[in-house]
Amino acid sequence: MKSRVQRAILLPVLLVVAVCAQAFGLHSYVAPRHTRRATFRRLHGRSLRWNPVFRPSRDSLLRQNEEIDRLELPRIQDDEELEQLKAHEELVPIVAGRTLRFDPRLDPSRRFCRPWTRDFVNDLSEAYYSQFHEQIQVNSAVRTVKVQKKLRRHNRNAAPAEGDLASSHLAGITVDLQRRGMTRQQVQWVEQYMTPLRDEGLIEPEEERHQWVFHVAVSGRYADWREARMLAGEEQDEGDSEADVIAERAQQP
Repeated sequence: MKSRVQRAILLPVLLVVAVCAQAFGLHSYVAPRHTRRATFRRLHGRSLRWNPVFRPSRDSLLRQNEEIDRLELPRIQDDEELEQLKAHEELVPIVAGRTLRFDPRLDPSRRFCRPWTRDFVNDLSEAYYSQFHEQIQVNSAVRTVKVQKKLRRHNRNAAPAEGDLASSHLAGITVDLQRRGMTRQQVQWVEQYMTPLRDEGLIEPEEERHQWVFHVAVSGRYADWREARMLAGEEQDEGDSEADVIAERAQQP
């Protein structure tokens, strides 16, 4: 008798507990995905913090355009003008090889730049390969105004196609070098390599946040500076490449 009474009392209690548990499960809070991502960013903020040496700025864009104007270079309007500059060798091809590769999405017709910009890319890629035995990747080089306007429609962070803040890619003096995938040590090495060149007014670099590239506009003075160093043989032992000398100079305090 007592056992039947206990069962009679216990059964409703178990039913109530089951219903409450089910209700709690239905209404338990699950953080939205974007909230979980934000939490992850807060927890791992140190690894994701963006703290570049070469921060993009309006002044940097102005300096890039001032150099283009100083050199009296045109902003290339379309493919026809682009092909004419190639034919006259005012734009030269960037050549992939042991130390250098391209983003495969970059149109082969736009793997061109000014001769002094190519010299800079070759010097950097040689020095980088000597240090890390890895290639530098070129993501972008010369662009036309037509291409830049199209890019602006899909990427509001892209520089304008006209005016004092126009993209320096339009004159062929600039390349974008892949930063994504580099280790912190590699990024710091590139920053140290570029800093003395920036300080001498030979390049104008930016570390873009959204595209994760080194955007580097190269001054026409780089050609004269490079030639003078080669002729003088400054700090250069017999058999050393110019890229090795530049890399050594870049890492000096």
